[in-house]
Amino acid sequence: MTALDGLKVLDLSRVLAGPWASQMLADLGADVVKVERPGNGDDTRNWGPPWLQDTEGRDTGDAAYFFCANRNKRSVAIDMATPDGQRVLQRLAAEADVVLENFKVGGLRRYGLDHQTLCARHPRLIYCSITGFGQTGPYAGRAGYDFLIQGMGGLMSVTGRSDAEEGAGPQKVGVALTDVMTGLHAAIGILAALHHRERTGQGQHIDLALLDVQVAALANQAGNYLISGMVPGRMGNAHPNIVPYQDVPTADGDMILAIGNDGQFARFCAVAGRPEWATDVRFATNAARVVHRAVLIPLLRQTTVMRTTAEWIRALESQAVPCGPINRLDEVFADPQVRARGLRVELPHALAESVPGVANPIRLSATPVVYHTAPPQLGQHTEAVLAEWGVGETEWAASA
Repeated sequence: MTALDGLKVLDLSRVLAGPWASQMLADLGADVVKVERPGNGDDTRNWGPPWLQDTEGRDTGDAAYFFCANRNKRSVAIDMATPDGQRVLQRLAAEADVVLENFKVGGLRRYGLDHQTLCARHPRLIYCSITGFGQTGPYAGRAGYDFLIQGMGGLMSVTGRSDAEEGAGPQKVGVALTDVMTGLHAAIGILAALHHRERTGQGQHIDLALLDVQVAALANQAGNYLISGMVPGRMGNAHPNIVPYQDVPTADGDMILAIGNDGQFARFCAVAGRPEWATDVRFATNAARVVHRAVLIPLLRQTTVMRTTAEWIRALESQAVPCGPINRLDEVFADPQVRARGLRVELPHALAESVPGVANPIRLSATPVVYHTAPPQLGQHTEAVLAEWGVGETEWAASA
């Protein structure tokens, strides 16, 4: 038994935000049917290299990017641009509990697959629309992409080197973080709507925008601005409200210091051989350290460079001072904690021996995540899904 056993999701989305949401639902047990264009499929199938290789070492034609967001799903290849394809998809929508899409506002209306049409016909349907800017407002008709939204939504204004440093300038995050966060918000919204339907019998439309998610995720930076009126800027790896909370140099590289309170700072000072810092009026409290950041950090960096990263981590961890290395991805997946938590998973694939992926971080004690299928081949499940979801053989044959 899984948490979402019996839930049917018709996934019309592609690229990352929508597929990330539907993969979350699939991991929790929903039957997610991914609708793809015949011949091409999801755009991310072509976003390589690298490519998945078959058992003979040949490229399969599916990019690694596709595999990060599409496990536990079934793929059907249906051309929604054709009248037959539209009829089949409308039939599938009638069987679904959830429809998920990330087309431009109004883009599915001509196919009879928009939320107004489907929700009017099927009042219990949960219909989730993901767009760049939402269903309303002056930007509603624009296309939205993660990189664009990271800039417009303020994230790049607080990410990167300080303007006083060489190499300063706006910097995006190293993954499509706005897409990922939007996918998670979509999954949360869908689960909330399903709970509402359990109580009332009524479905609803979920309007989710990348820009809304990005602005909401500014968290303390947004709070700092809204309360103080002061516009925050880029600070590299430093924190606007906590000191020291950043990277520092060591004898053989760099490490992270994440000191969150005055007790941790005092213990750091003792380990560092600088106990006087903990009683210095300029450094004794976090508020004072924030004010005197420019004095403290150079002193601290002169001290941390005297030992290796491993030496610092051993000494500081023994005193419960938060710290850690700055790992490359090979070091991440070799880390003993990552290995112990099983964060790398392997799923069998029809063309390759297996496909590696990253485990879902949700650990449910009674209804755990089940990894039952690798991301599908294009159209791999078309006949099986249409038969199971009640579409007659002549209907789907006509749409193929």
